[in-house]
Parts: sequence; structure tokens; C-alpha cells
Amino acid sequence: MELTDGYGRNINYLRLSVTDRCNMRCIYCMPSEGIRLLEHHEVLSYEELLLVARAAIANGIEKIRVTGGEPLVRKGIIRFLEQLAAIPGLRQLVLTTNGLALAEMAEPLRQAGVQRLNISLDSLQPETLARITRGADVNKVLAGIAAAERAGFPLKINMVVMRGINDAEILDFAALTLNRPITVRFIEYMPSIRSDGWQERVVAGESILEQIGRRYPFVAQERDGLAGPARIFRIDGAAGDFGIITPVTGHFCEDCNRIRVTASGRVRSCLFADNGLDLKPFLARGDQEGLAAALRSVVACKPKQHALVEQDNSYTSFAMAAIGG
Repeated sequence: MELTDGYGRNINYLRLSVTDRCNMRCIYCMPSEGIRLLEHHEVLSYEELLLVARAAIANGIEKIRVTGGEPLVRKGIIRFLEQLAAIPGLRQLVLTTNGLALAEMAEPLRQAGVQRLNISLDSLQPETLARITRGADVNKVLAGIAAAERAGFPLKINMVVMRGINDAEILDFAALTLNRPITVRFIEYMPSIRSDGWQERVVAGESILEQIGRRYPFVAQERDGLAGPARIFRIDGAAGDFGIITPVTGHFCEDCNRIRVTASGRVRSCLFADNGLDLKPFLARGDQEGLAAALRSVVACKPKQHALVEQDNSYTSFAMAAIGG
């Protein structure tokens, strides 16, 4: 079975959030204070998350990315991932993490059946990373990356590029791909939390490419059918590759293949689609058919493009950690 939206896009990728809690507080993800965290009873249980996953896979989802918040702060996550990986029909199980817990958890994650890791790392400089994350230790993240490499994970490092904050490190991140089979993704700053003058922080994807091209020759690469929205490139002779994600200056909506379910049980067809559909009534009844129908209905109503490309940018401000960014 295939999930196809009203614009003919094949939806085969689910981002599944297991928590809204995080041990970082990144400036582009959540405000410094005032955010309301979910109560324990508001968060989907692992049993409910597995019901959602089974319904999604039965309807054509082939790839699940487990997200948060920070998914590794939730107790029992390894056993949940083992159960998720065992669902017939799931082709790819990947996980996004900030890397703080990877030194201890990389090997258990590999054994649980996680196939790839995305690690959020916005600076290699201690002071800069501490500023962006409001206190994180870059050495802990780098130790986690090393542990993940030892465990045999293909690694993807995500860098949100912000003018005047970390854009001087673009070439340093590109150089990570030269001798190691690492993928780096440069992501344009997205204003999920509305703030005056946010456009000044955006470094356009084309500008990033121009900067890398002045130092390194590179060529475009093909994307596979389960890939995310990045345009992918490889520096000549490099062991790894890099990609550009441009939600602001060059939207990728025409190729979007994903939906997301929040930790509170709302399925959203787009990161910038307000509200979403509550799955909890179906989960409370154990209504697998109703759950599957709900997922199909959200896919059918998936917008042509997100609100960032509309002139009035008409979306509600939100903390990325609450959605499963």
C-alpha cells in the first residue's frame, strides 16, 4: 500500500516524537523560559507509540525517525526501539539526538536495531555551542560521536547555520567529510519561535554552497526514495558528503514525503501546519482501523507548501521540541 497526498506525493516517512523534554535549550528550538512541558499523562505511552507505528507502516510508511525533544532522555527507550525495529515492513529506523548521551548509549542503540543516527551539532567551538544550546559541553557531544563511529553507525551531523553566530564554521564542518564517511547537513535557520529580525540570521543555502565551492570543488549526488529534503553533494575525493536544506530560501515542499506525530499524539502533515489531528481517541479505544484512517485523512489534506513560503508567514509560533522538529 502507498500513502499518496492530494498532490501526488508518496508519503513514506514518519517522524515519531517520544518526548518534548530535552537536556539542551537551543536558541532556535525553544525559548529560554516560559515553555509548558507535557504532563506525564499527556505523553503517549510506548504501547501507544507502537500502535501508531504499526498503523503507519501498514499504510505505506517505510522509514521512521524517532525524535524529541531529546529521545534519549526518556526511560526505557532502548526496549521501545527494539520493538519498533521488529515491526514487519519497516525498512529504515533512524534516530535524531543531540549526542550528549551517546558515549554511553551508542552501542545499545546499535544492538536495538537503529540503523542510522542524526546528531545535532551547531558548533565545534566550546563557547559558541554553549551559547547556542544555553550550556551544553561540546566535548561530550564529540565523545558521543566517537562512540557512535565505534559502534558502526553511519553518521549524519546537522548544523543549523546562523549568521553572526556559527556561520564562520561552515568550512570546518564541510572538512569533516573529507576523510571520514560522515554526512553533514547545513540547515537554514527557521523561525519556529517568532522574533523580530529573524531574517538577519538566515544564511541562504546558495551562499553556503558558494562558500564551500570557493575552497573545495564538489558535485551533486543522487537522493534515494526515503531521503529527507536535502540536496546532496560530495567534495571531490571525499569519504563523506554534505547536503543543504533550504526551508526559507528554496522550499522543498514539492518533494516532501513525510508526516510527523508529536509526543502528545497529534499527527501533523507539515511542521508549520497548525494543530494537527488528535490520535488519542483512537488509541484509547484500540481502534487500529480508525487510527489508520486518521493517518490517511491527514495525508490527504497535506498542504501544497508550508507557511514559510507564504507572504504573511501565517503560522503559530511553537517550540520545535514540542513538535519533534
